[in-house]
Amino acid sequence: MARLRSFQRLAAHFVDIADFLLVYIEEAHPSDGWVSSDAAYNIPKHQCLQDRLRAAQLMREGAPDCPLAVDTMDNASSAAYGAYFERLYIIQEQKVMYQGGRGPEGYKISELRSWLDQYKTRLQSPSTVVIQV
Repeated sequence: MARLRSFQRLAAHFVDIADFLLVYIEEAHPSDGWVSSDAAYNIPKHQCLQDRLRAAQLMREGAPDCPLAVDTMDNASSAAYGAYFERLYIIQEQKVMYQGGRGPEGYKISELRSWLDQYKTRLQSPSTVVIQV
């Protein structure tokens, strides 16, 4: 949840230049599977989409200002983006501009912040146009 709050703060800071979306995928540490010793929630493996939607509400509570999508039960988004357990992406005009490492080790908000800071600087700097006559 601490990472989720960090993500929400980042989204609030860059709301003027980017749209943010959380995608809830399959549970990494289900209570009836590979349980983490520091799991904050007791969420069993999703048996149906309703289970996944209920579990996603916990994510919504952690970042109420961020739009939330839920992966399909065949885990299409997780597979397409290699998101299992968690991952950060920047997509611009249907092209992946930034792909963070796989979480938890590769989930680095600081890298995402750096990319967005550089992008914002480019947006704010005047463009130079050279015209040869």
